Amino acid sequence: MRAIIDYIKSIIEGIRTLLKGMSVTGYYITHPREIITQQYPENRETLEMFDRFRGEVVLTHTEANEHRCTGCSACELACPNGTIEIISKREEVDGKKKKVIDKFMYNLSMCTFCNLCILSCPTDAIVMSKDFEHAVFDRSLLTKVLNKPGSKLMEGVR
Repeated sequence: MRAIIDYIKSIIEGIRTLLKGMSVTGYYITHPREIITQQYPENRETLEMFDRFRGEVVLTHTEANEHRCTGCSACELACPNGTIEIISKREEVDGKKKKVIDKFMYNLSMCTFCNLCILSCPTDAIVMSKDFEHAVFDRSLLTKVLNKPGSKLMEGVR
């Protein structure tokens, strides 16, 4: 007899929790505050990602094609899976040999979007963009050179 009472109690408890969940759903159906579901790709022109979204890593450049990357490799060392590779060279500037980046390689297919490279950059040269469309047929297109051709270090950055 005790087993039958426990069985009926569990059925009543299940119905109660089902009704509680359905009441929450019913509330949001009858009182719509904002549209949460995005109609992608139809709204591609108006779609804006939220502020804390982490897209791909981008090396910022000014209008004069200058960047803030000194080639210190802090981002490369902070990356847990080797997504970033900085190829640098030595150039003579004002009679002194200085380290200058030749290529800032970024492999998007290996990136976990952890943001550790951004946090480790001492000059704030790299940021996370809000771009999320990365579907390609050729995987080699996911390896990118982030510094633009002919770009140079911004004046006053050390």
